[in-house]
Amino acid sequence: MDCVLLFSISAVLLCLSQALPATVRAAAPRVEHPSLIHSHSLTLYICSFHRCCPLIKVSFYSALMCSSAQQLNNCFDDSEISDMLLEGDMALPKTRNAMKCLNDYCKWPKSPSGQVEVPYTIANDFYDDEKAMIENAMKSIAAKTCIRFVLRRNQVDYISIENVLGCSSTVGRSGGKQQLSLSVNGCVSHGIIEHELIHSLGFHHEHTRSDRDQYVQINWQNIPEASAYNFQKKDTNNLNTPYDYSSIMHYGRTAFAIQYGKETITPIPNPSVQIGQRTEMSNIDIQRINKLYECGEHITHVQSYLF
Repeated sequence: MDCVLLFSISAVLLCLSQALPATVRAAAPRVEHPSLIHSHSLTLYICSFHRCCPLIKVSFYSALMCSSAQQLNNCFDDSEISDMLLEGDMALPKTRNAMKCLNDYCKWPKSPSGQVEVPYTIANDFYDDEKAMIENAMKSIAAKTCIRFVLRRNQVDYISIENVLGCSSTVGRSGGKQQLSLSVNGCVSHGIIEHELIHSLGFHHEHTRSDRDQYVQINWQNIPEASAYNFQKKDTNNLNTPYDYSSIMHYGRTAFAIQYGKETITPIPNPSVQIGQRTEMSNIDIQRINKLYECGEHITHVQSYLF
């Protein structure tokens, strides 16, 4: 069903929801879509068995019809995507910084071959095309680094990729089972998956790095008090790499804005510089992963790597 057809039947479904609330239900905006929340939007979900998929999104600013999470890029432009997804997505106590950890425990260990193996599981409630999207993001990281995501056998430490609320990950290896959330309601796209996987490798958001005040201005007056922690500066190991406005780990300029369209992050000294994207790792993102894990000559092409 495409977006046009969904629009034409939405009125019928809204009527059905009165009689069959378990089949079609209205839901409040989820935390992974702050810009939709700011625009007072409502999402209609169609549900079957164990999952619900977004059917129609309506707001005072726009009317958006999507039949699946993968169609988000067709319903929003790039600036909206970078602003509305992945804010507050690090599930980690604020007292710990994965970029600086005792005895490198928060890094995933290398195998004798020099590759870094990160065991993972994927929950059964992802559809095949969603699982393929997740694995393709893993392959994209593997193609440019020595990181290898491997299906868990009996490893104690592993990433459990689950369809739960929002897009979120711990930062670095936390020990045991660590949840990486990729909600089917907006998180299963290539750049978002890469973003969360890179958190799991040990990286914070770019706009929170220790030297950020030289490159961006945080507009605290435009940030709700409850969201201020998402902009707190971290004591990071920057690996002697430059600040990267185009990092896949950078927020968009209106993330968490107290009012629609207000800037929370402004690049300096040139305020017109584009910041934040959820398309693909930047060259500096790749460089940092390779530096942190000392990949060196162990980088191999993904074609020779099988999951």
